[in-house]
Amino acid sequence: MARQDLQIDWLQAFVAVVGSGSLTAAAAGLARSQSAVSMQIKKLEAAVGRPLLLRGPRHLSLTPAGEELLGYARKLLRVHREALLALGGVRLEGSISLGIPDDYALGYLTPLLNDFASAQPAVQVNLVCEPSTQLIPKVESGEMDVAIVTRDKPQRGELLFREELVWVGNARQETWRLTPLPIAVYELGSQARSRVLKSLEVLGRDYRVVYNSPSVAGQLAVAQSGAALGVLTRCCVPSSLQVLGAAQGLPGLPLLDVVVIRSRAPALPALVDALHEQVLQTLRRDFE
Repeated sequence: MARQDLQIDWLQAFVAVVGSGSLTAAAAGLARSQSAVSMQIKKLEAAVGRPLLLRGPRHLSLTPAGEELLGYARKLLRVHREALLALGGVRLEGSISLGIPDDYALGYLTPLLNDFASAQPAVQVNLVCEPSTQLIPKVESGEMDVAIVTRDKPQRGELLFREELVWVGNARQETWRLTPLPIAVYELGSQARSRVLKSLEVLGRDYRVVYNSPSVAGQLAVAQSGAALGVLTRCCVPSSLQVLGAAQGLPGLPLLDVVVIRSRAPALPALVDALHEQVLQTLRRDFE
């Protein structure tokens, strides 16, 4: 029996499930019921003739066939979007809000804004640089349209890339030799802060927090002064600071999942679709 064609909505559901990590989160992002998304995945698996997802008690993972299909699915969806725009002559107008923490903005915002301005020159982007802890509830409430944030729970958003946290300090000051270790960390409630403190406690190293704030500029100033060691995402570390690690008796730090999230009921869904897709095209990296 000949295999069925791979329908676009099946591929959209598949990519959304892989990106979000669950049927529930994918259904919310696609504005469909969970049962509808599940049915589309089943139809896609029937068309391919092999299982694509392994359904565990807490998360989904890809089968070898799913890993093979994922790259093709993303390419097909990208070409499909480009064809619709080219043939339909779509020209979007209006304004849209984009949230991003300032460290990710330093590392990744310029190419994203360049790409989006080229694709949608008549759309105004209202940029908000705030910590992920503030951006996530704004997107959930509909106050903000799209945001690039650090994932705070497994089902949040579509994964873009993983960002490394690193210790930084003034090489001339050798602050890492002090006991207790003076450190500058992110604001209360942030994923990065809790992981940094836990890593020090696991190592058994005494420390004291001398500065805590969501401001990257403040952390840079404290680290450059030698008053404390800073913890920053790798993407925003300047050449004036030394990246530190095990050689200085410091614990390894975890990777952060950076995801894109979007409002579930935006006032202008076409604009949100366009910006959301541009974020995925410009910033997402393949891990499979």
